[in-house]
Amino acid sequence: MIFRRRKDKKKKPGIAEAGTLMPPEGVALNLAIAGVGVRLAAQITDVLITLVAMVCILLLMGLLKLTGPQTFFAVAMLLFFVIRVPYYVVSELAWNGQTLGKKLMKIKVVSHDGRSLTTHALVLRNLMKEAEVFLPGTLLLSLDEATPTASLIALGWVGMVFAIPLLNRYRMRLGDMMAGTHVIHLPQPILLKDLAAEKPVEAEKDFVFLSHQLDHYGAFELQTLEALLRAEGNPVTDSALLSRKRTLAAIVEKIRRKIGYAEPVPEHDHARFLKAFYAAQRGHLEQRQLFGDRRADKHHATNGTETEGAE
Repeated sequence: MIFRRRKDKKKKPGIAEAGTLMPPEGVALNLAIAGVGVRLAAQITDVLITLVAMVCILLLMGLLKLTGPQTFFAVAMLLFFVIRVPYYVVSELAWNGQTLGKKLMKIKVVSHDGRSLTTHALVLRNLMKEAEVFLPGTLLLSLDEATPTASLIALGWVGMVFAIPLLNRYRMRLGDMMAGTHVIHLPQPILLKDLAAEKPVEAEKDFVFLSHQLDHYGAFELQTLEALLRAEGNPVTDSALLSRKRTLAAIVEKIRRKIGYAEPVPEHDHARFLKAFYAAQRGHLEQRQLFGDRRADKHHATNGTETEGAE
């Protein structure tokens, strides 16, 4: 299982559940799982956005006399469906797992295996939302006292699908389970100066990185690399030390292939290579940020003018 729960015995009330995501780069990331409350707030925001779009189209159709009082409700429900399904799928595809509501709540959808989100997964999880919430909700609004059994069945179904995330430690709804996705709080990449200041950049001048080689990654990957380098100073057992060396070797090799660094890096220089790359990458990102180019992660290059960041 790639995304697994992080055990934290001292977890305080009100703190978001945490999980560990293992991306293809091989560096584990601890991410806070989004709770039901913040997800519901994002959902309400998105529903309001699609409702506004629906009302605008209905007003236009009314002015053009394309609908009347007899067909108003049916046309409204059809428009709401036609607008919201593409809205969720297209926005999450375009913004890497985020809708406008998720952007406001600072949450996003990620894949279970840490890879890029697929169209199939996003379509599946959002179509399941129709069966989980919108279809039963529409039935509840359209049924009356003459059909109490159907209303109770719809109400029970809605209650069940809302209870599943509450009872699930990863706060996954049915659509997430089927699509293999999780909703997490958006990590806030922060560029710290302490690590770069611990050792002057001049000490690592034997590793030189060109500008195009530093265009592959963003602040999120830089922060992950910083966490790895900080952990290097922690004492470990002999077996853990061997595992750490293998991890460093794998990461160095991935970075070399990614950026096209031709010269091989000896094993005893792996840590120095990563520190030099960190310092160079940090300076490159800060310089780009001065010109308004904020690179949040490796997926920043999507317009074809820069090297693609995702593997």
